[in-house]
Amino acid sequence: MNRREATAEPKLSKLELRIMETLWKNGQASIREMQEAFPEKDRPAYTTIQTTVYRLEAKKAVHRIKKVGNFHVFAAALSRSAAQRRLIDDLLALFGGRSQPVMAHLIESGKLTLADVKEAEKTLRKLERKDAAP
Repeated sequence: MNRREATAEPKLSKLELRIMETLWKNGQASIREMQEAFPEKDRPAYTTIQTTVYRLEAKKAVHRIKKVGNFHVFAAALSRSAAQRRLIDDLLALFGGRSQPVMAHLIESGKLTLADVKEAEKTLRKLERKDAAP
């Protein structure tokens, strides 16, 4: 079992990710503030956001940090990078764990730049040195 499996990040829905984005951006928010962060034309109902936040709390992705009057203020307990790792792991699982088809698509679509490749090479070299160290 690798480190990532031992500390498995929760799987988040699209709505949960949008709510988390508000918390990552603002640091903390009430349910009303989370709801109001959505564009008015496709804003979910307050109760939808409330139910979703409680689900996120059960998944340990958010936690209550204080109570103000009759409402709670929440903060992210899950980092953006941890959520992104989970999404990428799920995506790669669709390709049998192979990254090559994903990389090929990114290159063909123009979404992977030479600068991205150079940064990836730096990261790979760092990991190789770390693995080679006694």
